Amino acid sequence: MLATIGGVGLAATGLAHFVAPDAFRGITEQAFPKNTDRFLMINGAFETVVGTLIAVPKTRKAGLIGLGLYGAHLTSNLALARLR
Repeated sequence: MLATIGGVGLAATGLAHFVAPDAFRGITEQAFPKNTDRFLMINGAFETVVGTLIAVPKTRKAGLIGLGLYGAHLTSNLALARLR
């Protein structure tokens, strides 16, 4: 049940990237200083898909793997952006 709620929350956050992008621009800009708006939309789409996968028990494992990959992707881009 908790995974379903978390997945729905992540999917809703992903959709919010499209509805209220200004709320995410500052955060996204830290990890993606170039093409921020493009990556803001990509991140929103990815969060929507991964959250949906996590919310559905049959696809939860794939969603959790995607979440791990997404976390690594964001972390590495944030670290690289800070080095520049």
